[in-house]
Amino acid sequence: MRDLSIVIASWNARDYLLKCLGSIERSPADHSREIIVVDNGSEDGSAEAVRADHPEVQLIHNEKNLGFAKANNQGVRASEGRYIALINSDIKVMDDCMDALVDYLDEHPDVGIAGPRILNANQSLQPSCRRLPSPLNLIAEALGLPNILPRSGTFMGEWAHDREENVEVLSGCFWIVRREALDTVGLLDEDFFIYGEDVDWCKRFADCGWRVRFTPVAQSVHYGGGSSANAPVRFFIEMQKANLHYWGKHYGGAGRFFFMTTLLLHQLLRLPVRWIQYLAFPEGRENSRHKIERSLACLRWLFLREAA
Repeated sequence: MRDLSIVIASWNARDYLLKCLGSIERSPADHSREIIVVDNGSEDGSAEAVRADHPEVQLIHNEKNLGFAKANNQGVRASEGRYIALINSDIKVMDDCMDALVDYLDEHPDVGIAGPRILNANQSLQPSCRRLPSPLNLIAEALGLPNILPRSGTFMGEWAHDREENVEVLSGCFWIVRREALDTVGLLDEDFFIYGEDVDWCKRFADCGWRVRFTPVAQSVHYGGGSSANAPVRFFIEMQKANLHYWGKHYGGAGRFFFMTTLLLHQLLRLPVRWIQYLAFPEGRENSRHKIERSLACLRWLFLREAA
């Protein structure tokens, strides 16, 4: 059995994917490892580039986009490592990140899933730990309170990510999981097409008694938007669908109703403000226009869903 399997699910992110693979291959490898790329029906030559430039990589090529959770599960099923790292295609692995994470899990047998420190492209911190959704923090975000009181939302305030912590949710851009834990927790929920699977999986790890742990012993860069940037409004709606599924799965019909009502409030409060910003600040109109389009698409989805 290998020490580490690295699974990368990718959709139309060829350049990011090749940079990601290059960064992995340049990083030290004291532990045995394998790399598995699951291409989700890309049309940008991703699969062909992997075959040509990285023949040592195990490639799974889907004919269409099966979603993030299903693609990652394909990679996990094909893997044989004691530990499995699931990383986005727009990740740059730094230094000895992978070896450090394997060593960390070897030293902490009660940790089921861990995540490293994540940086932006300019080396600034990218917050990667969250609280589980709750009625309180969902309402707080709808009212815009996290802008005033950072600890009121789902993100963990102004925490510097400079120490180890048990956390509730780790960002799905970079996980490393223990196979033993995976055997008890199960694979990602494939009813999440994209988004939400990170929250659900971390909750399930904790419910099964495994620690969900952030550790700064390793770090990597996450550029962001490797796949989702291809269709930002569509992916925003997919995020809301994922949130709806999460609330229904864990809180039933009442949870679904609460989420839909709070999301409606959130968008109705934001839309007038964004119109004012669009009219008042010409230099920021492109950004405001994007946010208006996103809010209108979300409202259409909400009302058409209700009508159906």
